[in-house]
Order: sequence, then C-alpha cells, then structure tokens
Amino acid sequence: MNFVIKPGPVKGKVAVPASKSHTIRSVFFASLADGVSTILNPLDSTDSQSALSAVTLMGAQVDMFEGKWTIAGSGGRVCAPPSLVDVGNSGTTARFALSMASLGFAPITITGDEQTRARPMSPLIEALANLGARTKSNNGGLPATIEGPINGGETFVDGATSQYLSSLLIHTPLAPKDSVLSLNSLNEKPYVDMTLKWLRDLGIDYRREGYSKFFIRGGQRYRPFEKSIPADFSSATFFACLGAIPGNEVTLTGLDMDDTQGDKAVFDYLDRLGANVSFNNQSVTVSGNKLKGADLDLNATPDALPALAALASIAEGTTVLGNTPQARLKETDRIAVMAKELGKMGIVCEEKPDALIIHGGKPKGAMLSGHGDHRVVMSLAIAASVSSGQSKIDTAEAVAITFPNFAKLFADCGGSIKEEK
Repeated sequence: MNFVIKPGPVKGKVAVPASKSHTIRSVFFASLADGVSTILNPLDSTDSQSALSAVTLMGAQVDMFEGKWTIAGSGGRVCAPPSLVDVGNSGTTARFALSMASLGFAPITITGDEQTRARPMSPLIEALANLGARTKSNNGGLPATIEGPINGGETFVDGATSQYLSSLLIHTPLAPKDSVLSLNSLNEKPYVDMTLKWLRDLGIDYRREGYSKFFIRGGQRYRPFEKSIPADFSSATFFACLGAIPGNEVTLTGLDMDDTQGDKAVFDYLDRLGANVSFNNQSVTVSGNKLKGADLDLNATPDALPALAALASIAEGTTVLGNTPQARLKETDRIAVMAKELGKMGIVCEEKPDALIIHGGKPKGAMLSGHGDHRVVMSLAIAASVSSGQSKIDTAEAVAITFPNFAKLFADCGGSIKEEK
C-alpha cells in the first residue's frame, strides 16, 4: 500500500494510542505470573499481536475483549510449542521470547520476518548460554533455538540496545539461582527504567550499581496484576512534529508526563528547534514557529530520529541528531534510510556512524520508499506534508505495527492523505 500525500496545513486534536513498549512488557509479565492478569487499554497492533501469539505458544492463555485483555500466566513453566514461534516484525517480542524460551525444558525455536531475522540477537543468545541455556542460531540471528532452563549466574550484557538487558531482567528472577548482569555501557536507558519500574510494581527483588551491574535474586515469582497502559510518547512524536511546522497546531491528549517513557523528551527537542510547546494536565499542544537547527543527543530516544529528521528538513541551518548508533539497528538502518529518502526530496544530509546531520531546506515532492519501517513511513509523511508537491510513500501498511489509525488521524487533522492499494 502507498500513502499519497499533498502538502497542506495540519491542525487538530489527537488521542494518542497506547504505548507499544508498555503493552508488550505487560503481555510477557502477565504470561509469567501465577494467575490471571488484566491489561486495560492495550495497544492492539501488529507488534502486540506478535507478542500475544508468542506467549500463547509458550503456555499462556489469552482472552481479548474490547479495551481489555486477560492473560492466565504459566507461573514461569514455559511449554514447548508445537511449531516455531514466529514474532513477525517485532524486535522487542523476539528478544523477550528468546529469554522466555530459556525457562523451558525443551528446545524452542524463535523466528521472524526478513527484517527481524536481519537484526542482531547474538549478544542476548550468548548471555543466555552463559546463564545455562543451550543455544543454536543462524549466525547470531534468527531463527534461534533455545533450550533451558537457565540456572542463573553471571554474564556480560551488550548495551547496544536496551532490549537485551530488559529481556534478561524480566526473566532471570524466575531462574533458580541469583543472577548478576554486567555492562560496560548502555543505550536507551529510559527503556530499562521502564522495565525496572515494572519489576518494582510486581514485587521483584533486585539491586543495581547505576547502569553497570544488576543483581537479581533467583527463585522469585510474578504475581498477577491489573494495569492500564499509558499513551505512547513514541507515537505522539509524529503528530508533535507535525504540529511544530509553521502554520500547524496539534493538541495531543492522554499523555502522562510522569511515565518512564524516554520519548517524552521530544517536547524538549521541539522547544530547542523553536516550536511552541504548552502543557495542560494530560495534554500537550505543539504549534509551529520559525524553526532553527539544533544539536540533539538522541541516545535515550533513538526512535525519535526519523520524525525529527523530517522536521529538521525545513529548519533554518543545520541539525545534528547524534549519539545514537543504535538507530542503525532498528527495523532498518534509520540513519541511512532517512538520509536517502530526504535526499530524494532535495534535502542535503550527512551520515556519521552514530549521527544524522540534516541541512535544512525546502523539500520537494517525490516518490519515496518507507522501506517497510513504520517509523520511516510516518516520518516521511511529515516531510511530504510540507513539501512543494505531491509525494507517494510505499510500504505504508507498515504503520499497523504500532499506529494502525495513523492515516485516519492525519486526515482528521486536515492533512491530505490517501491510501492507494
């Protein structure tokens, strides 16, 4: 499917969908608990469905209702599924499922789609092996077969992506022995903070030395819970950036600024770029102003890079989106992909190993590729809305991964967007 977008102003109010990161965590915690958990206001998206499918295959029982999911957990007694566990396009689910498989007593094979199979998994697989699992993988990626159970112990964890550490933090409390997880450095710290908040809320005992060493007591159990999923700041980023374009104004509702999600920092980034940002209870209004380039450190918020790159394409001067090497390890190499696609629109970009540099200009309409990456598709829609002519973005169906109603909300705010099969 393609998005066909004509330039024009965007003004309106957007109810931000539920957080993907919280939703997937809630699914895995519930599936490991002793008893039935209730998840309110979950994000029903392709990635969330991948998570539900994975935990169901490994022993959880899931019932879905309007605005509510109930999950009967296995108490950490992971079952060997009758088939492969296919996580589709969900990298988070892939990494969490690998550790869940390590709690079982029989081989479990995790696989995914082409993009997910290309993503690095070897640091996590090696850590699971160090904790006692037997592992086999496709050159460090998926498909990978894990046979548990892990015992606990000590292991080094690569901090290139926070998902390796979060996966281990979720599952090592159920190992029979204590675990010690050590890191030299860690990207995306807010996502680890999110996982740690879940652990505390569910009564799990751990301690840590900053972000370099984590001590997890073994032999613990998760209790069932009822939790409501907060709105997703990562999804809010796209409409926040749309609102920041001169002549536009978007109000985002349902946001909890006290939540652990790192992407709430996007409002600070927009302020530094020159946009008007105002807060009122659980809503944030972003309105356009003359934008100027800025030097932004995105180490904690790599998912914001594509949208900010699109916005920076019209900012006066140069914008540096830096200190985010992990942006190259997402569904696509987002530094390379955004440089390529904005280049088609006449915007000069420079790539660094850990940064994207954008020289602001006047984007022109173009035939664009979303590369099957939901965040790239939505970010190119931002650039297309302020270009000098019509643009077409392919693989637009990818938005269903995290934001199924993106096009509808875009149109509801006055944007000119059509879905072309």
